[in-house]
Amino acid sequence: MTAHLDQVAKYVVSRTLTDPQWANTTVLSGPLAEEIQALRQRPGGDVVTTGSITLVHDLVRLGLVDEYRLFVFPVVLGRGRRLFPDGTGVPALRLLESRPFRSGVVLLRYSPG
Repeated sequence: MTAHLDQVAKYVVSRTLTDPQWANTTVLSGPLAEEIQALRQRPGGDVVTTGSITLVHDLVRLGLVDEYRLFVFPVVLGRGRRLFPDGTGVPALRLLESRPFRSGVVLLRYSPG
C-alpha cells in the first residue's frame, strides 16, 4: 500500500503547509471550490478524500461530492464527528452498492439525489 501511495498523485488542502515532503504531493492553498473543480476536470481517476472530516464537511457544503463511499465497522463508539453535522441538511442519497467483507466491515456507496 505504501509503495502505491508513494507513486500516485496526492493533494493536500492547507492554508499553512508549503512543502508536504512526500513524493507526488501538491499543496492546494487557493479557494477550495476552484481547486477541486480544477482537479475534477483533469483526466484520470476519482478525487478521493480520506482523513479529514473538516474537508469533507466543506466539500459537502460546496456541493462537490459526487459519491459517498462509507466503510461501516461493527464497533459502537457512542460519540465522534458526524458526516452531516447538526444544522446541515442531510441530502437525499441513492444506494449504489452494498458490499460486505469477511472482517464484518461493509462498504456502502451512495450518490446524492
